Amino acid sequence: MTTLTDISSINYRSILFDSTRCIDCRACMVACSVENKVPNDVTRIWVAGAGVIGKFPELERATMPYHCMHCHDPACASACPVGAYTKRDDGPVIYDPEVCIGCRYCMNACPFDVPHFEWDRGVDQHPEIIKCDLCSNRVDGGGEPACVATCPTDALLFGDRHELLQYAHQRIEEHPDRYIDRVFGETENGGTSYLILSHVPVEELGLPGNIPNYGVNKLSEQVMEATLPVAFSWAAILAGVTVGVRAVKKHKGEDSATEETEQES
Repeated sequence: MTTLTDISSINYRSILFDSTRCIDCRACMVACSVENKVPNDVTRIWVAGAGVIGKFPELERATMPYHCMHCHDPACASACPVGAYTKRDDGPVIYDPEVCIGCRYCMNACPFDVPHFEWDRGVDQHPEIIKCDLCSNRVDGGGEPACVATCPTDALLFGDRHELLQYAHQRIEEHPDRYIDRVFGETENGGTSYLILSHVPVEELGLPGNIPNYGVNKLSEQVMEATLPVAFSWAAILAGVTVGVRAVKKHKGEDSATEETEQES
């Protein structure tokens, strides 16, 4: 189980979101769709929250771009039977669609309900899990995630986790009337790389408020140990499904290559 001492040693590349600065312009969603070359309705992030709250004239906004939390102890990776998820040393949790067999265990395991499945695709179209990868390609090149780079109000900041946490707590100390005294993600689920600074209860932003300060994957691992005989019986089935899904993907790739060759000729 992750302890508070372990959490304090985490220094991943992270994102800090400040809900007081979000204007719900959704430029982050557009940037994400452009970066990933997908339509807006399958973008890797989405806007969540209660929207406009309060009573006129005392109104305020409660919205946030909902990302993958990139947990220190990712439950999705723990639940995946084929290793389609990888936790990088610098923070991002990466999903590999070439390995995924579509079992969707990750969706049930994630305490933040982040992984989304492409339900509108048939098996022959190899549907994938949709989730943020922290723009790892951009970060590897020395850049920022697309959502951070495009935010016009600096509601999203990117940097080292230690520095972002210090900055968040400094904001709370300087403006105690503006923020709730909590940085969501600092300890929740064992610590995350997406940190939220909020002026309203996090439930108003669409987040679960009862996340424990340890990785929930520990519980799922205990359950798996208790049901190991059943897991072994499923292993052969999953292996067969894996082979079948990969064969479909390979065959479709070969067909596409053949069509391109015929068109060129």
